[in-house]
Amino acid sequence: MTEPMNPRDIVLLVDDSPEALGFLTEALEQSGFSVLIATSGQAALNIVERITPDLILLDAIMPSMDGFETCRRLKANASVAQVPVIFMTGLTETEHVVHALGSGGVDYLTKPINIDELRARIRVHLSNARSAQSARVALDAAGRHLLAVRGNGAIHWSTPQATRLINAATGSDAGLEIVSAEIATWLGSPDRAQHMRDAVLSIANNGQAILQLTFLGAMGADEYLFRLMATNDKPADAMLRQHFGLTVRESEVLLWIAKGKSNRDIGDILGLSARTVNKHLEQIYVKLGVENRASAAVKATQVIHNNG
Repeated sequence: MTEPMNPRDIVLLVDDSPEALGFLTEALEQSGFSVLIATSGQAALNIVERITPDLILLDAIMPSMDGFETCRRLKANASVAQVPVIFMTGLTETEHVVHALGSGGVDYLTKPINIDELRARIRVHLSNARSAQSARVALDAAGRHLLAVRGNGAIHWSTPQATRLINAATGSDAGLEIVSAEIATWLGSPDRAQHMRDAVLSIANNGQAILQLTFLGAMGADEYLFRLMATNDKPADAMLRQHFGLTVRESEVLLWIAKGKSNRDIGDILGLSARTVNKHLEQIYVKLGVENRASAAVKATQVIHNNG
């Protein structure tokens, strides 16, 4: 009995043999995989520029560019650097096995391919890759503004920093719900080209952009990862900087002061510690000739409105 696989698991099959492609494609599709086919190393490189597979099956011996060189070039692409590559080869000499692993492969299978063994190897390496990916994300999430959602926009998880940033920028404790609705619409758009890695979704409030979400990619069958940052009103930011002779960071702090944000909110939005925010405020007070945040906010608002 074939073990059911996640239908979103994509295997990129790279082989110059039509017979091998036909045989393996049928076997993989019956196992529940989506299969992409490349008949050369260059074709494989072209495919991964558009689509990131979950696993790559790579023939070692191909004309023009062999599997070893193909693997090295694949691993140089950041979007597929962590994708497991299993070599398929009729070569069993130790030097060829070492060559396959040294070029970035995680495993190899000897031709003719045994389908049951192939399925077992794929299951193991997909599981290992997902565990490694989870570990990388967990490490990367520390202190970061990261948010993961389901395909319907429902929040799967959010780092504390991201939650505070969203609530501060939206001015609402229901900020996550606002963001969730916007992401659902974005993910549901028929324009799939916008959903490429590093695509940007801007969220506005009263016609003004307040948050920028960068799409980092799909983490699984129904999990999408975004990085968040606040979006300042750039013209207003520039006005304050020019009028008062502020640094870029001081003008950003003052702009959020004018919007009524607390020091903690400003720290979350700009990724600063409370102590750093206070130090910027000290310089802002001196440059504006005021003694407190209320007076600074009034002066900043006057400049923005008078020049808006």
